[in-house]
Amino acid sequence: MNIWAVLLAAGKSSRLQNQGQVQKKQFLKYHGLPLFWHSVQTFARNPQIKGLVAAFPAKDLQQSQSEVRDLQKKRDPGIALVCVGGGALRQNSVFNAMQALPPECTHVLVHDAARPFFSPRLITSLIREFSPGLGGVIPGIECKDTIKELDGDQVLKTLPRDRLTAVQTPQFFSMQALRDAHQQALKQDFTATDDASMLEECGYRVKVIPGEEKNIKITTSEDLQVLASQEKSALPCTGLGYDVHRYGGDRPMILGGQPIPGAPGIHAHSDGDVLVHALVDAILGCLGKGDIGDLFPDTDPANENLSSMVFLSEVLAMAQAEKLELVHIDITIIAQKPKLGPHKSSIRSNLAGITGIDPGRINIKATTEEGLGFTGSGQGIKAMALVSALRHKQESAH
Repeated sequence: MNIWAVLLAAGKSSRLQNQGQVQKKQFLKYHGLPLFWHSVQTFARNPQIKGLVAAFPAKDLQQSQSEVRDLQKKRDPGIALVCVGGGALRQNSVFNAMQALPPECTHVLVHDAARPFFSPRLITSLIREFSPGLGGVIPGIECKDTIKELDGDQVLKTLPRDRLTAVQTPQFFSMQALRDAHQQALKQDFTATDDASMLEECGYRVKVIPGEEKNIKITTSEDLQVLASQEKSALPCTGLGYDVHRYGGDRPMILGGQPIPGAPGIHAHSDGDVLVHALVDAILGCLGKGDIGDLFPDTDPANENLSSMVFLSEVLAMAQAEKLELVHIDITIIAQKPKLGPHKSSIRSNLAGITGIDPGRINIKATTEEGLGFTGSGQGIKAMALVSALRHKQESAH
């Protein structure tokens, strides 16, 4: 699959403006960043996402492009970003964004920027649950309220709650199905509130998987209280990670998601990224959640040759759920060979993109053991990672 994301940030925020909120919700600041940028960072944490097209209000496009460039300089997400002007309707904005997707794109995630709290884990689940014969996969949560169908102010009937779901974004589609649905909508002149309903109208099968309760949409002034919730306290913590891999295997060396050309092959079950494995263990140390072998055992065939960035994405989702804020990452690679100086910058950039940490708070060091031990004799490679973090306690958002 060649997967891109479409981020819809072109809405008018009509309901919020009617309640006195002047600024469009997608540009509201949360933790010092505009709301839409939190979604960009979450998509960037999934290594399967090749790039993202963001649709902004057409009249604000130039200003939005300038803001995106500034954000990239400060916190480069590490994926391709394209900005386009949106349309009058949601589906017009999706259509405009689709025109900017590269021809090699085979699948697309469509997401509303007003939902900044989704996790990388949800992206992984949507992609994993897609199969041939489906047009798309979407997340939904159980309806907790009784839903009634009305005619004016009169009840026609009460809908069976066990057959209803409240649908969220991101929604995952095959590019062919999504393009066909939008073309049919143009021909037949019908509108829809989400892309899944467009596919349904065209006869495509759409699968629903469990969504996330925290994945709320900022729509009303009451929702803004979620953004304004104050952190009560933060507990500093540290985590230490350590990993070793033996040379002589058939896995090409990858460190921090960066291929190392000409390096010795690695013996490993996954892709053998010793740096990321150490980093995962350090984050788990902060969380008190065991080690990488507990979560991703090397006895599981599903983990064979799997990108270690997927492991890191899963653990970062756990950190987000536990309100763990990563503050600083310090990594040491210990190996007689290869020389890693030329690759440090790329490794730092990869880690900054997936973690959302400023590159200035990520340190990559490389050293040797002066010919001593198994690394000194060129038999393998070690990595150590130290993570500093803050564990926050917040009021419940619900």
